[in-house]
Amino acid sequence: MKVYMIGGTGLLGSQAAKELLERGHEVTTMSLNAPPGAKLPAGMKVEYGDYMKLSDDELRARLSGYEGFVFAAGVDERIEVPPPSYDFFKKHNVDNFKRIITLAKESGAKHAVVCGSYFSHFDKVRPKENYTKWHPYIRVRREQEEVCMKMAGPKFDVAVLELPYIFGAQPGRKPVWAFVVKMLRKMKPVAFFCKGGTAMVTVKQVGQAIAGALERNRGGKCYPIGYYNLTWREWLKIFYKHMGYPKKKIITLPTWMFKFGLRAMRNKQKKHGLEGGVHMVKFSRLQCTKQFIDKSLGCEPLGVKPDDLDAAIGESVRLSLDILDKKVEVVEMKGE
Repeated sequence: MKVYMIGGTGLLGSQAAKELLERGHEVTTMSLNAPPGAKLPAGMKVEYGDYMKLSDDELRARLSGYEGFVFAAGVDERIEVPPPSYDFFKKHNVDNFKRIITLAKESGAKHAVVCGSYFSHFDKVRPKENYTKWHPYIRVRREQEEVCMKMAGPKFDVAVLELPYIFGAQPGRKPVWAFVVKMLRKMKPVAFFCKGGTAMVTVKQVGQAIAGALERNRGGKCYPIGYYNLTWREWLKIFYKHMGYPKKKIITLPTWMFKFGLRAMRNKQKKHGLEGGVHMVKFSRLQCTKQFIDKSLGCEPLGVKPDDLDAAIGESVRLSLDILDKKVEVVEMKGE
């Protein structure tokens, strides 16, 4: 299969390209840049450019002749912009996305895979929480899924991967976990965190999920992706082990107390005239729960195999430490 990818030089896209190439597929990507020192998959054709700035005709010319399409770009909830942030997230994750997936379908693509968020999954299984009301990012991800399901049909398969916490490192690109390492460094001598936990995967497993979805998915379907479920305490212990503090004491805060810290973060955003993808105070209702996903829901149907999560977390931590200590040059891990 000939596959065209948006964001193939990023952490997820490059791993997906590697997996696809190893399975005998051809891969071309359009990306804004490649991180300094990055080792991109041999055999992947790279076209540098901004798909959002190209005309419909220019995009059709690039997309023509490809049976598969992968969208591994967009922006995540950590980006802060002047309110209302919903407009920003909608522009990147819905409006521009809708245009390019429509053009991919018109240009002959038969199979598409979109990298989404596991927040969408929890919004669907916990409807009473009404996450889309309070969190612009979650609302936009649900809208993105709606676009995908409307696009899908007998001649166009669309799979949305609802991705959880992802670990692994790409040389030259700043991990999203650098802010966690920075935060944990400041917690002396005891670390404080909330109750609950989350589903996790390695970047290698995401690559397998993307390739598996291109090959196996039929029609329109959302796949909750999660292979390992860890409590926040278990997760932090692994972080501290790789930071060199294996015996660090961790205290679990009650939700009401954890909310105080989130309120301070929201007040700081307001002070600077900024808004993120989630309402920091309301987010405690999600953050303090077990955001667990059974691998039978997505990973197993797509052929995802076990991997070394501990090692992948270690890669993320070590690169984050090198960045904080100004030992390496990196680019920010933002949307393509």
